[in-house]
Amino acid sequence: MVDPPTVIVVHPRERRSKCTVEALRERPGFVFWKFPRTGPEPLDGYLRLGLGGPPLSPEERGRGLLVLDGTWRLAGKMQPQFDDLPVYSLHEWQTAYPRDSKLFTDPAGGLATIEAIFAAYVQMGRDPAGLLDGYFWREQFLEQNADLLQKLRSDA
Repeated sequence: MVDPPTVIVVHPRERRSKCTVEALRERPGFVFWKFPRTGPEPLDGYLRLGLGGPPLSPEERGRGLLVLDGTWRLAGKMQPQFDDLPVYSLHEWQTAYPRDSKLFTDPAGGLATIEAIFAAYVQMGRDPAGLLDGYFWREQFLEQNADLLQKLRSDA
């Protein structure tokens, strides 16, 4: 079974030098759109990763995944364009990405985009191999979430 491509919508103010998903641009199965533009890929059967929806599970594996990439404040501005997609959320993963904003606070459970994609793939039963290869805080993220990873893999 071939999973639909993951669509990552990047806010134009997101700095590519700090972007945690930059390495995925060369990887098959990922499509990047620069907000507010959309690509030619239809979003029929897609879901949006966000807060407040039911948790992702292997039942959603065959659906497409759309992820908004930007600060929490910028992602909130992109969200209305994709309100027609059902929202699914993640379990309580712990971020390893250092936060340093003095103006805004991230929501509880806020993850770096690459962490969120990895977590979504695990919860959906997709193969996350190699997703974190270029992520500087990979080992810390995996260590902090080892118990949750073990539980999700044993439940599958």
